[in-house]
Amino acid sequence: MKKFYLLVLSFLVFQTFSAQENLEMKGLMAKEMKSFAAKMNSGNTNPNTLNYDLQYQRMDVSLNPSIAQISGSVTSHFKPTQAMSSIYFDLTNQLTVSQVTFHGQPLVFQQLATKEVKIDFTSSLPANVLDSLTIQYSGTPPTNNNAFFTNTQGGTPVLSTLNEPYGAQDWFPTKQSLNDKIERFDIKITTPSQYSVASNGKLMSETILGNGQKLTFWRTNYPTTAYLIALSITNFTKMNDVIGNPPFPFVNYIYPSTASNTTSMSNIEWTKTVMTTFETFFGPYPFRNEKYGHMEFTAGGGMEHQTMSSMGGWSKQLIAHELAHQWFGDKVTCGAWNDIWLNEGFATFGEHVAYEKLLMTNTQFLNYLLGEKNFITSSVGGSVYVADANLSSVGTIFNGRLSYSKGGYVVRMIKWILGETVFYQALKDYHARPNLAYNYVRTSDLNASLLQSTGKDFTGFFNDWIYGQGYPIYDIRWKQNGNQIIFKAAQTQSHPSVSFFDIALPIKVNGTGGQVAYFALNNTSNNQYFTENVAFPVASVEFNYEYQILEKNSTVVQDITLNTSEVTLDQLAIYPNPAKDELFVSGLKKKTDYTIYSADGRLVKKGNTDKKIEISTLDKGVYFITIKQTNLKFIKE
Repeated sequence: MKKFYLLVLSFLVFQTFSAQENLEMKGLMAKEMKSFAAKMNSGNTNPNTLNYDLQYQRMDVSLNPSIAQISGSVTSHFKPTQAMSSIYFDLTNQLTVSQVTFHGQPLVFQQLATKEVKIDFTSSLPANVLDSLTIQYSGTPPTNNNAFFTNTQGGTPVLSTLNEPYGAQDWFPTKQSLNDKIERFDIKITTPSQYSVASNGKLMSETILGNGQKLTFWRTNYPTTAYLIALSITNFTKMNDVIGNPPFPFVNYIYPSTASNTTSMSNIEWTKTVMTTFETFFGPYPFRNEKYGHMEFTAGGGMEHQTMSSMGGWSKQLIAHELAHQWFGDKVTCGAWNDIWLNEGFATFGEHVAYEKLLMTNTQFLNYLLGEKNFITSSVGGSVYVADANLSSVGTIFNGRLSYSKGGYVVRMIKWILGETVFYQALKDYHARPNLAYNYVRTSDLNASLLQSTGKDFTGFFNDWIYGQGYPIYDIRWKQNGNQIIFKAAQTQSHPSVSFFDIALPIKVNGTGGQVAYFALNNTSNNQYFTENVAFPVASVEFNYEYQILEKNSTVVQDITLNTSEVTLDQLAIYPNPAKDELFVSGLKKKTDYTIYSADGRLVKKGNTDKKIEISTLDKGVYFITIKQTNLKFIKE
């Protein structure tokens, strides 16, 4: 969606990075919130539009950038999912519908105060039979929602649209609930001939009509959610190039002043570099049969309109963010505004990738991460997931700290847990799965995909970091004992919604002679002990040394008083994992009591063992086994 903090940032003064970022965010956020507040009543779904599949729309309208008006028609092809005698479309009642035609005949319709058009058929339509109708309409779209707006650039009028989240209904009849993507969309715009129209998909034709008018025809054959349909109209400078490997069209419609700006043009060219990087780590660009590019608009920030991002600036951060959205937000789209982090968190992580791989030294990137971490933990609460009760709070949904920055950091933590190679393959799998690709997704879909790709269940992780609030604070104690180093990890939480953050702890051990060792301590319980082998004298220990996880005010202390008799607790291990019939425990010196709990906390088995546990009677799923105050997770196949 529109990026709140996507203006040019200084890469030189990293001490002020977070403060500058937050200042820019506040100014742009106010504009987006105003747009959202005016549309909040729409909610995630319109129940009146759930009884049909909207498969194709053809828009044929007249627009003039100097006049904030629209007139024309939209033809919709739909397939009822049940017998229906009437059909609803989302459309503001500030536009006037003059006629609805069905099989060449007019139908009775009503424009409702609920921003809907209700159309009655003369007889009931059968289920699963494709049909179509055409809505003729005209008028001045609402001006207070920023969905359809006019302005000027260089003294020339410009008209643009920005639909997210509920603005599509402000200028064309459609179905904007997050449950039904439109499989194909034709966009035919008649304008005065001096203007050019930028929009989604592939340019099919530009035709001079002979009456001072021009007809521009764009078509997209990729499924598209209504809020990603967009256009911008002015006297653009058009740039046609290629991008990617193998190459596909790279199309930019920019203001003449931008075309003469060396920095802007250099950054637009840099899009080719970041595209190559994203294709390496995220997989092939999802819309390569059509294009990628940018259309300039005056809204500020940017918006990830499918195949052609709308741009109010040309910083590399903004370019990377909107490009990442093509995979995360456009190809796979959040299925409810509660899960907006699946769009914005992943796009923010796209910025991480651009910074780390292309734009920053390692020191600069770590300073950037520190700024993000400090920003996220500047408040003790707030969940990334937006609860239904908070959907009327614009600040909660479009929250830069939570939906964007914390969402992006959650993705970084998944990478830390899985390792870079497994993680990036899992991302490619996620948006390539047939049930998810070009479809709507929820957090549970991401979780299921990660489990299928990696064998790791992230249910507990998402409960802590997406649905829960706050962050952990750690007290790490260590003691060297010969060729071993002993750690004790204690954790407190900033918010009571999470009882314990279960995540591997990043540890760096520095030797007196410059030696270095790295460990990931599988921290599953409070006051947990760990033992690791170290073949050199230890001078210091660093925790979260590359800001792999979110935490705040954590301490690392050498503690010679650590009770080494408790160290055997961390030597426990279970295998195989996943397991089918039998589970084995290593590290026990005698028979010890154990308990096994299901993922929802039910006690399902208890007993005592010195090695083997029979689990054939357990249902498939995720379980936790507790032995000697140690909690270990396993998967029953």
